[in-house]
Amino acid sequence: MRKKVLVVLFAFVVLVAMSFTGCGGGGSSEESSGGGEGGTIRLCNNKVEVDKQYKELAAAYKEATGVTVEVESIGGGQDIQSTLKGYKQANNMPDIFCIEGDKDYPTWEGLLADLSDQEWVKDTDTAYSVDGKVYGFPTTTEAIGLAYNKSILDKCGVDPESITSPAAMEDAFKKIDAKKDELGLSGVIGYCAEAAQLNWSTGSHLFATYIDSGLKRDDTTYIDLLNDGGKVKDPRFNDWCKMVGLFNKYSDPDLLVSGTYDQQVKNFAAGKYAFVTQGSWIGTSLVNDYKADYEKAGNFEVGMAPYAFEDGQETILTNGPGYWVLYGEGANIDAAKDFLNWCATDDNAQKILVEDCGYVPQFKSSKHESNDPFAATIAKYQAADKTSAWHWTGMKADLCTKTGVVFQDFAKGKYKNADDFEAAMKEAIEAYYAKG
Repeated sequence: MRKKVLVVLFAFVVLVAMSFTGCGGGGSSEESSGGGEGGTIRLCNNKVEVDKQYKELAAAYKEATGVTVEVESIGGGQDIQSTLKGYKQANNMPDIFCIEGDKDYPTWEGLLADLSDQEWVKDTDTAYSVDGKVYGFPTTTEAIGLAYNKSILDKCGVDPESITSPAAMEDAFKKIDAKKDELGLSGVIGYCAEAAQLNWSTGSHLFATYIDSGLKRDDTTYIDLLNDGGKVKDPRFNDWCKMVGLFNKYSDPDLLVSGTYDQQVKNFAAGKYAFVTQGSWIGTSLVNDYKADYEKAGNFEVGMAPYAFEDGQETILTNGPGYWVLYGEGANIDAAKDFLNWCATDDNAQKILVEDCGYVPQFKSSKHESNDPFAATIAKYQAADKTSAWHWTGMKADLCTKTGVVFQDFAKGKYKNADDFEAAMKEAIEAYYAKG
C-alpha cells in the first residue's frame, strides 16, 4: 500500500493540463465512451508497483471484448485522493478508481455506483459495503506485521514464533546484531523515519500497530479514544514508543532519517536486513522489481512477527488495502460494471490479478494461487484467527503528515528517550485534532 505525498503546485499544473487534454477522457465526458471500437473506460490505479500487470489485464480485456481500458497509475510523489479531488473539480473523473474503505468513503459518499446486484458479490466475503450496499470491488488482502527474512533469523538462532513480547523482540535484535558483520547486514532492521515521503509508513502503518495490535478485529478502543480529541492511552502508548526507540537503535543508519522506500525494500530483497517495517505489499516488489536482488539473496522465505510491544501480542493487522469503485455520475457505468465482472469471473483475468500481481485471491471460485511471498503468512494468521483490523484508516485524515516529523526528530536524536518522544507525539496529535 504505497502512499505518496502530493506536491500541490505540480499537481495543480497537471490537473489543469488534463482538464484541457482529457488525459484519456473523464468518466463524465462524451469522448470517454467512444475512444475505441468497443468503447473506452478509464481506470485510475493507486498501486504503481503493478502498473505493468494492470496494463496486461487491460490488453487481455481488449482482446476478449474489444473494449479499451486505459490504466492511469498515480504515484511518484502524488496522493491519489488529492489528485482525484482535482479530477472531480476539472470534470475529469475516471470511470474506476480506488478508495481505502472507511478512510476515503466519506469523500465520495453519494457519488459511487451501487454494486449490490452484481453477480461477483455472491462469490466474495471481502467486498466493501456501507449500510448494506456494496460499493467496492476487492482486489487483495494486505498485512501489517514485522516482516522478516527467515534465513537470517535461522542463522542467528531466532524463532520468529517466540516474538510475542517486547523482551523477546529486543532479545532477537541483540542476537542478530551480534552477527551483523558476519552476515553482511546493513542493519538488524530496515526502518526509515524520513518525514517528507515516508510519513505514511511511520504515521499511518507503524502508528496503526498502537491502535490495533493484539486486539480482536471488532475492538475499537484506541481508535475511538484517538478520535475523541486526539487522546492516547498509557501504559500501552508508552510501551509502543519504546518499541519505536528500539527500531531507531537497530536500524540501518544510512536509511534511518534520509532513506527512501525503494532503498528500504531493495535492501531487504538483497538480504541486508533481518526485519523491515513495511507490510505485505512489498512481496510483489521482491519477485518483480527486485527479482535479481532477491534471487541473489537466495529467494529466502519471508514471514511476519507481531509488532509485540506488549506481552502476549500475537496478531498481525490484515485488511483489504483498497477497493475499486465506480464513479456514479459517469457515462460508462455499465461498461465499467462489465469489466469488474470479467475481472472476478474470467480465468485469465484471475490469473493476472492473483499470479502476476501477487494478489491474495478474493473470490471463492478463483483457481489461482498468489506468488506473493507473504501470501502463506497471511493465510496462516487468518486460519489461526490471529489477525487484528485496520482501524487506523478511520483516524483523522493526514494525521501522519504531522506525526511524521516527530518520528524523524526522534530518529535524529532530538528526543533523548521514549518518554520525550511520547510527549512530543501527544502534543502533535492533540494539536491536530484540536483544529477540528
